[in-house]
Amino acid sequence: MLTDTEDREAADCTLVIPAYNEEKRIQSLLKDLSDFRGEIIFVCDGTDATPAFIAAFAADHPSLSIRCLTFSARLGKGGGVVAGLREASTRYVGYMDADGSTSLAEMERLFDRLADVDGAIGSRWLPGSVMTVRQGLRRRAESRLFNLAVRLLFGLDYRDTQCGAKVFRREALEAVLPSVRSTGFEFDVELLWRLAQSGCRVEEVPITWENRDESKVGTADAKEMLSGMIRLRFG
Repeated sequence: MLTDTEDREAADCTLVIPAYNEEKRIQSLLKDLSDFRGEIIFVCDGTDATPAFIAAFAADHPSLSIRCLTFSARLGKGGGVVAGLREASTRYVGYMDADGSTSLAEMERLFDRLADVDGAIGSRWLPGSVMTVRQGLRRRAESRLFNLAVRLLFGLDYRDTQCGAKVFRREALEAVLPSVRSTGFEFDVELLWRLAQSGCRVEEVPITWENRDESKVGTADAKEMLSGMIRLRFG
């Protein structure tokens, strides 16, 4: 049983989940979130029935704190995350992918690390990580090349900047979000770079992660991420 202190700390967490046209897989994620005691903010900027599924789930689970922000125009991955982060008022704030690659238990484990650091990010490439379903060879190669580019351009020594599982102290985010310009998938890199520049300590943590075949990040997105990082670094 949780102590009063543990329960209060758990309730002082917000999860932001960008959900662009996720009606085909949002239901399994919603079931996983049914025991979360903090606030959940979904950011929906698509054209399908994702908001309706979220609303129905929230109505069936009145004990949960669920908000769904809807936008008629596409925000991008980074834009969606920022929109949700700006709405959070709890002491600890994190974001995760809507595809369910990371479980709620793993996100709660990351939140626990914030007792000692300003941020904690999941990593699929550290010793101790578990990938229950692995990415294909091409995706793994692209990931390693992207990580090399991140190290060369920004001097960040993280092994996995793109894992969709990150949590932070809200005051650390508030110090850097006004400077963040990226709205695409390169957002994660810029956020970590801004945090490093501000002197924040962000820890990389091995994580249990399951690859989803329906990933929306394609080769074209990877090229746009790279060009976006170059513009950010030298623009």
